[in-house]
Amino acid sequence: MLKNEFTIKRISRFTSTTFVQQYHYSPVVPAITKYHLGFYLGNKLVGVVTLGYGTRPRHTLNKIFPVLKNNTSTEVSEFYIEIGKMCFSPELNGDRNSGSKIISLLIQWMRTNTRCLFLYTLSDGIMGKCGYVYQSSNFLYGGKYWTDVYMMENGEKLHPRSCKELCKENLEWEQNRNNNFVKNDLSRFTHDWMLEKGITHYKGYMFRYIYPLHKRSLNFLINYSSMEWTKNYPKDNELKWRNIGTKTNVLSAPFPEHSSIDVIYNLKNVEQHKTPLNLLNKFIPKGI
Repeated sequence: MLKNEFTIKRISRFTSTTFVQQYHYSPVVPAITKYHLGFYLGNKLVGVVTLGYGTRPRHTLNKIFPVLKNNTSTEVSEFYIEIGKMCFSPELNGDRNSGSKIISLLIQWMRTNTRCLFLYTLSDGIMGKCGYVYQSSNFLYGGKYWTDVYMMENGEKLHPRSCKELCKENLEWEQNRNNNFVKNDLSRFTHDWMLEKGITHYKGYMFRYIYPLHKRSLNFLINYSSMEWTKNYPKDNELKWRNIGTKTNVLSAPFPEHSSIDVIYNLKNVEQHKTPLNLLNKFIPKGI
């Protein structure tokens, strides 16, 4: 059991991203990241949490609270912020409660430093994660939904949002082999092209969690959310995957091994923190 107490402070994007890429299963840090927070034991960085938003923060807010849909003056930042990445160094494996201790400290920090009513997060069921650390921290569970991922031939996973350039290659390939190919644009890979390239398309679950930061937050959630928020938490038996490439939709488990070592398709996003502008953040945390 670890005897020392964790401390928290804002850190640079460079420091945060470097840590995440060393210890997290996904090396890509979300683009809309507002806070990079480091958790320390003494002077040693042992955990990182990034806070920000997904690609459509307003859509997420409206999904949870349809009553706000037509209220264009509402600032998303006044309602929620989302955990983008959370990871810890292996030395914390000896303390089963380290995750909930860090989240408790994170919640205290948010109450002091933000105007948010809620801390929101998604657990990657598609990567085999049920969100046990959120369950042990008394988050409320808001259900699950299917999401997509491509498994590339090198074992690298690629989100459909990141496949724009490859979709252009796919489109050209289809047009060259079939003059009657009617589409002029693709947002998803075609089945035959995936077979040609050794790509597999999977669907899996994402699990929603939310933490009301104040008493008024809980009241607002109860009265105005369109979702049912409970503590009927998902367990490992709810992890399911579909191999879309087989065209059978048969559930398969476990999710195949993946690699983030030889990055090819996510390289631009993975290297973003090393650009000249972001390298300044190696020394100066944003907002400090």
